[in-house]
Amino acid sequence: MGGNPSSYKGCLLGLAVGDAMGYTVNDKTWAEIQEDYGPNGLLGYDLVNGCAEVTAYTHLAAYICNGLLVGITRGRTESASEYLRLGLREWMRSQWFHRDPEQSQCWVAQKANMRRGVCRDIRMLDNLRQDIIGSLAQPCKPNLTPSTLTSAVAAGMFFDERWMTPKGVGRLGAEAVAMTHGSPEAFLSGALIAYMTAGILQDKETTLKDQFLYAVSAVVEQFQNDYPNVTYLADNVCRAISMAREGIDPREGMEVLRCHTAPECVAGAVFACLSSPEDFDTAIITAVNHSGQSAAVGALTGALLGAKLGEEALPEFYLESLNQRETLQTLAEDMAKGSVVRGLFDDDWDQKYTHGKPI
Repeated sequence: MGGNPSSYKGCLLGLAVGDAMGYTVNDKTWAEIQEDYGPNGLLGYDLVNGCAEVTAYTHLAAYICNGLLVGITRGRTESASEYLRLGLREWMRSQWFHRDPEQSQCWVAQKANMRRGVCRDIRMLDNLRQDIIGSLAQPCKPNLTPSTLTSAVAAGMFFDERWMTPKGVGRLGAEAVAMTHGSPEAFLSGALIAYMTAGILQDKETTLKDQFLYAVSAVVEQFQNDYPNVTYLADNVCRAISMAREGIDPREGMEVLRCHTAPECVAGAVFACLSSPEDFDTAIITAVNHSGQSAAVGALTGALLGAKLGEEALPEFYLESLNQRETLQTLAEDMAKGSVVRGLFDDDWDQKYTHGKPI
């Protein structure tokens, strides 16, 4: 935090772009995508009433950002997991019509376009309905889907060396996913995404490939004693890096990586980013045109490459159709400045993160 606002906005907006693009073809095989959109697949939004629809991938990231910003405002950065839960609970409440008389603590819950985002992961919703949300210490029911990986993007955006060590952001990313997914391969994927996001936002000079390799090394070092199967995740990502370096055809590469489970979706996003590291549009097209979880891979690719290239690298034709654009920009700007406003009076900030009211 305290970084370049363009990078933070590129991260959240890129996530939404990839989510919206991938949602259209999320349940289709590559052959079905070609049948519907031609031999090159989907090359742009399939708009509904002129708008690009996002799903729970975008909403989860936004609610988690909002929850963490409430924690910053209260000066409780050491209790970040508590505010992860706050954001997750508020998102869960947003899935139904607003009948709860209790005042929302997240201002994004007051935005009509940030409520009832599509979520098809029944196991995830079932885990959230339990009295006690999962954690690393008390895992919930196993689930390998990528449904909450974008929560780990928000965890990575929260990193600031003034109050968190690198291992702290890895653990926070794992906790973000462990609240709904009890499979180690899933929540360790969250740790990896948090490391990647934080690294890219804090260090603009290091290449994407080196950021990804550092993140893999960091996750293995941090978690291998408790979770030996972290090597499965590491092997998937390293394979994706090698495939991109060898110049494997993007379409073939995405099919090889499968992109169904959380580790596979992380590997798919890494491959898509490295296949077109300077071209956001081409990377997103690669990320969604395959037989796997297109919305998840698209969202992760958009977040990572958007963070690297900045908001200005995102084509305007993608952004102009996002109903959530203004909300996401505001959250990203606030995540970028974070602790800068602590101890200072800012009425807009106070309205959002003390009273939970949009401005």
